[in-house]
Amino acid sequence: MELLDIFNLFFGLALFLYGMHVMGDGLKKSAGKRLKSMLQSMTSNTFKGFLLGAGVTAIMQSSSATTVMVVGFVNSGLMTLKQAFGVILGANLGTTITGWILALGSTGGSGASFMDYFSADTFIPVLAVIGVVMVMFMKNVKRNDLGTILMGFAVLMAGMDMMSGSVAGLKESEAFGNLFVMFENPVLGVLVGVVVTVIIQSSSASVGILQALTITGKISYMAAVPIIMGQNIGTCITAILSSIGASKDAKRAAVIHLSYNVISTILFLPIFLLVAHFGDIPVVREMATPLGIAIINTSYKVISLILMPFGDQFVKLANFIIKSDKEDDKTQLLDERLIATPSVAIERCKTVTVAMAELAVSSIKDAISLLGSYDEKAAQKIHEDETLVDEYEDKLGSYLVKLSNQNMPASDSLEASKLLHVLGDFERISDHAMNIAGSAEEIHEKKLEFSNEAKQELKIISGAVCEILDISLESFKNNDLKMAFMVEPLEQVVDYLRDRLKKRHVNRLRKNECTIELGFVLTDLLTNLERVSDHCSNIAVCVLEIAHNDDLDIHEYMRGLKKEEDSKFNEYYDRFKEKYALPSSQK
Repeated sequence: MELLDIFNLFFGLALFLYGMHVMGDGLKKSAGKRLKSMLQSMTSNTFKGFLLGAGVTAIMQSSSATTVMVVGFVNSGLMTLKQAFGVILGANLGTTITGWILALGSTGGSGASFMDYFSADTFIPVLAVIGVVMVMFMKNVKRNDLGTILMGFAVLMAGMDMMSGSVAGLKESEAFGNLFVMFENPVLGVLVGVVVTVIIQSSSASVGILQALTITGKISYMAAVPIIMGQNIGTCITAILSSIGASKDAKRAAVIHLSYNVISTILFLPIFLLVAHFGDIPVVREMATPLGIAIINTSYKVISLILMPFGDQFVKLANFIIKSDKEDDKTQLLDERLIATPSVAIERCKTVTVAMAELAVSSIKDAISLLGSYDEKAAQKIHEDETLVDEYEDKLGSYLVKLSNQNMPASDSLEASKLLHVLGDFERISDHAMNIAGSAEEIHEKKLEFSNEAKQELKIISGAVCEILDISLESFKNNDLKMAFMVEPLEQVVDYLRDRLKKRHVNRLRKNECTIELGFVLTDLLTNLERVSDHCSNIAVCVLEIAHNDDLDIHEYMRGLKKEEDSKFNEYYDRFKEKYALPSSQK
């Protein structure tokens, strides 16, 4: 093998890996929403998890990427080990699609025939040109993504074609032939598959190399089968490396992946050798072809599914190998591994942000309840929740900034922007909960008591604030534009109530029906309640604005909304004003 051939072999491998990356990236972008819906269908049912793993891996073109994602899910507490087992089985099968693409791409004859039109030399340039045109000249996002997929596929096939061409001269090499005769030793064959796949960290690429080598006519199926089994073991290295520093359950997920492939090899390799030796099957001694490698790879993984019912046993084995510490092994809120799949990472961020929002909203309601009946334990809980909300904001903000640097679909980019903008509002809402709890503590310690009129008024404005919190949270969680539109009219009602209550307080001061000290407390409470409604308005307007024009200028949008004489807006305003009307006797 000449130096130029060696260079072409490695350059072809580089093109192959890059093409796989580009094609997978395009597929992930175009299938972002489908990835989310797949993940939402995840259950404890092993078979559904298997289908999920197969589907996601077919989209991502990498079982390693899927298993790394599984490690991230387990580490984040999104997935149990039993669920992970099903997804790992699916990932093992889903990755075989690359081998079929390569095998079908190598179809073609030596003479003029219909099949020659499907040979790599024929369609690679065509696909490359179409892909370049779609990426450079088409503004439609879906067509742009399709162009990326076609370009990646063309590069991948060009790399495969280059690898095949570089080893073609080995047909006549006696030393190369003897080398693969030696690899018919099943143990050596498995080791070769493991080592090559560990080095390049891609079973798809490893299988592609094996398919390219079949062009030499020196590789028999007897040698290929153990190598394929070794490749399935070698691909586990990515998940193992990814689990370093993760939770115990994340490490167990990587162990499940490794143990499944090792046990499959230990179980089925002897069976294959016995059948090959005593079954007198001529095809075993024949020279392998790219299509034959794809068939064997898929068949082996389908046969291995006989282990699917033993998910509980694999989980027990993983728990035995990775033993629990006495200390709790906490999951992470957000896992860096998910950033490689932006659509999935965005969905996780949304889930964590909703948890943060619900905590902030419940804190406000708990704080308001302290005004009527102060409880020290409840006040301490509000303080703890506020600290947790701060932690949420810090981690989510840093994570979303990293995520925003990724290449992602426009819809995911908008979702990331929305999350970044609402984080601060939810965090400030929890701060106001602390302020209200502080006022409740002051009332309790100083034994202050509002007049019956002031209590009734506080109850009315507090009810309005609790409702605006609920509406804002619901509109954010479900991206409900109708509910989001209801927030601004209610916010203006809260502003109106605040102004009216301040005037009523001044009147009570003039009549000596209230004290200056109570007035300061009341003013603080009204200010905090009104500012909570302002943050709710920011959240709702953010939801509305992104949905309407994708341009995040919240303050400008709010000014326009308030100036607009919209009958629906006025209808909601009048309805809320009537619902939270102050007692007529106090007007």
